[in-house]
Amino acid sequence: MVAGALAAATLGAHAEGKTLRFAFQGTLNALDPYSLNETFTLGMLGNVYEGLTKRDKDLKIIPGLAESWETIDPLHWRFHLRKNVTFSNGDAFNADDVLFSAERVRADGSDLKTRIPADSEWKKVDDYTVDVTLKTPNPILFAEWDTWYIMDKEWAEKEGATKPVSAKDTNPGPAAYKANGTGPFTIESHEPGVKTVFKRRDGYWGEKLIDTNLDSVVFTPIASDSTRVAALLSGDVDLIEPVPVQDIDRVNKDPNTEALTGPELRAIFLNMNQIRDELPTSNIKGKNPFKDPNVRKAFYQAIDIEAIDKRVMRGLATPIPLLIAPQLYSAPDLKRWPYDPEAAKKLLTDAGYPDGFTVGMDCPNDRYVNDEQICQAVVSMLAKIGVKVNLNAQPKAKYFAKVLAPGGYDNDFSLLGWTPSSFDSWNVFVSLATCRDATGKGGPFNLGGYCNPKVDELAKQIVVETDVDKRNQMIHDAYKILLDDTSHIPLHQQSLAWGKRKNLDIVQRSDDQVLFYWAKLN
Repeated sequence: MVAGALAAATLGAHAEGKTLRFAFQGTLNALDPYSLNETFTLGMLGNVYEGLTKRDKDLKIIPGLAESWETIDPLHWRFHLRKNVTFSNGDAFNADDVLFSAERVRADGSDLKTRIPADSEWKKVDDYTVDVTLKTPNPILFAEWDTWYIMDKEWAEKEGATKPVSAKDTNPGPAAYKANGTGPFTIESHEPGVKTVFKRRDGYWGEKLIDTNLDSVVFTPIASDSTRVAALLSGDVDLIEPVPVQDIDRVNKDPNTEALTGPELRAIFLNMNQIRDELPTSNIKGKNPFKDPNVRKAFYQAIDIEAIDKRVMRGLATPIPLLIAPQLYSAPDLKRWPYDPEAAKKLLTDAGYPDGFTVGMDCPNDRYVNDEQICQAVVSMLAKIGVKVNLNAQPKAKYFAKVLAPGGYDNDFSLLGWTPSSFDSWNVFVSLATCRDATGKGGPFNLGGYCNPKVDELAKQIVVETDVDKRNQMIHDAYKILLDDTSHIPLHQQSLAWGKRKNLDIVQRSDDQVLFYWAKLN
């Protein structure tokens, strides 16, 4: 039924020109570019919006809406904006839009507050020049700006969209489902959870940067793995993500389809809530077992990561010791705690839980490759050391609204994936491992509330250090603290698995953004 509906929905579009039909396992919900710091959402919106910088096919930073920049001194940056750029509604892009976006991205409800320093000051020099003044040096200031999308101040004010839409807002208003960017595509229609139609726009300033013959893209979420693969094999869609690892051979054996696979710069890991005095989902009352490092290490050593790699991920995952993909950072002396159920039982006994305990676990079921199956495997492994885990697996929209700051970090034990948007370790520390309060001030994606002041201090030093050797040593020291503390449980580096029709050529970057402007249908 889904495949037939897809074909009917795109029949008219095919008559007009090249139309890409794309299906993902999860939904595209609010179109506010500051609602959700999630790769899929940011990738989709990256076809419509742009940052002051961009990244090329090899992930190298290149000029975007800022055509150049300079450091006048370590605390003073100047950005020269691109002229003759318009938003899709015809409004001219200028410095007012940048200053508006700098305030909006730091406002309550934004999930991208860390994109720019909270205490940075932004000043309009003229219509096409912006100065940024910092309190401390920041050599990687703009490393994440390719996904900090610039919004149209005039349009936002007209549409009542001056404030970010929170990820937990179930009734955000009509402005959340409209988009107006400077990018090569516009959003013609958007039905959250049903279908989104992208259209190629005329007059895009960066035609030399793109390579596509698409006139339109029809995106449809298909949650069921089997239905999504069937739609690809039948020709009802041209591109799907992800291909379930167990179906990759099937896709490759079909004469009309193939799987695109490769390493993704995403770490998959588990969070343990260490900030609460009591875990609401546990039978242990009056205290929190996860505050004891022995308990955290017991959970770690009860998980057979090699079995998850072989049985759940079918070999398309690389076990990792740190919260970062090894292509971005690795250290030979920092290794995983070994799988050892007997040692895990002893650690639980030493912590005062010889019979284990119960705890709830939150997990998305449509965000990462085999995410629910990973969580199910973890539940089974922890049962062997006496820990009863009650799994709550749900669609990513509900999951993120629950476990992130807008939902009050409502989780005791959870799975998360992370690609540092700057491709730098500092992003990992400041996002996942620095101390936070109940509102998310501090490490905004530190779901477990792990806190070690030494890591916070190192993060502050790392972001301002310009000596590469000194900076690398501090990064190493911070990762060693996280490992020794068992701050999180790193699992594996996820692999990309896209399925496509053979008449489609598309660039697959290791950051997993699906960018239509590098896609061609032959």
